[in-house]
Order: sequence, then structure tokens, then C-alpha cells
Amino acid sequence: MSDITRLVHGKVTLALHRLRDGDGRPLLLLHGLGDHAPSVLPPWAEHWPGPVVALDFTGHGQSTVPRGGGYTAEMLLADADAALAALGPVTVVGRGLGAYIALQLAGARAADVRGAVLADGPGLAGGASQPTSTSFVALVPRSSAPDPYALFEMSRDLRPPDYATVFVRMAMEHSGLDEPLTVAAVVRPPWLAAVAAEPGVTSTPVRDALAHYATLD
Repeated sequence: MSDITRLVHGKVTLALHRLRDGDGRPLLLLHGLGDHAPSVLPPWAEHWPGPVVALDFTGHGQSTVPRGGGYTAEMLLADADAALAALGPVTVVGRGLGAYIALQLAGARAADVRGAVLADGPGLAGGASQPTSTSFVALVPRSSAPDPYALFEMSRDLRPPDYATVFVRMAMEHSGLDEPLTVAAVVRPPWLAAVAAEPGVTSTPVRDALAHYATLD
């Protein structure tokens, strides 16, 4: 059973789960669309030398379910940024939707993200890679996660490859790392294929990536 720290992000209360204590840099886990933080330590994280924590995004797990939707990747990036503010420098593993947020966090907070691993999981593809016609829906509200608005809106999230690669370049410029990003995903939608093709991005399994990032200062 994990310990939970409550973080306030605007009108949302986020659940940050501590899966294992330890000394040194934390490993932050970001889950996929419609999923939640794991309740036990994933096998691929067992050899991480420091603490391991996992965040429930807004509308997921034990975090607040807001009214009326309005989900964007940037909104969930702000969730991850709130966790980063509480933890200090971290290494990040994102699955599915969490991989896209991990990419953005690695670029937006390059100095504090000491390696980000992008792995397969729900919501990895997102929506179109260019603007499409707008759709409006009214969904049956729920007080418990996952929020149906999150499932609907984030499955249609616009992810242009050229926008995704901006975050790679920000990470390369400001992190000080030779390889700040690792693509561990087998499935590679257009945005992730573009990321994987950028200089400074390596491709390796999650365990191997974490073994490398664990050696960084």
C-alpha cells in the first residue's frame, strides 16, 4: 500500500503516491489515459536506487474529478509540474498519455528532469497530427475517476510532430545531458516517431534506460 501526499493545483487536489522510500533522486511515474498510479512497485523499477513515486493526473485515480472537462496535455503537464515542485529533480517514466506529458516536462523543466523514458500505454497516440473539425459533447458526469471527459478529450488531443520535437530541442539545450530522452515504446505514432528521430534521443528498454539515468548526478 502506497503513502499518498495531496498536492493542490488550482482547484484540483492531486494524489502523489510514494511506492518506495529511499535516498537520492526520485523516480516519477506518469500513467496512461484512463489509468492510475500503480499500487505496487513495477518490476522494471525495482533496481532504481532512490525513492519511487507515482502521480494521479487530474480526473484519474485518487485525484480530483473536475466538472465539465476542459482537458489538455498542457493541463496535465501542469499536474506533473506540481509534482516536480514538491519532489525536486527527478527521472521520469511515462506510459501512454504519460509519455507525452513526460516529453513536455523534460523540455519545459529541463534542468530538473534528469532523463525521461517514453513507454507504451493507453493514450499514446492521442488524436490527429493537424487541426480537424471541432466536436462538442455532453457526457454523463461522474464523481469518481476516470473522468469520461478526460477519456474523450485526451483521446482526441492534437499532437503535431513539429510541436513534439520542440520539447526535445528544449531538453537538449537546457538539461546538460547528452541523451535526455529515451523512447522505449514499440508503438510509435507520428509525434513519437518524430521525437525518436531527433538527435540526442535514444531507443532502449525501460530497465536499461533507468540503469543509465541512475548513474547521473
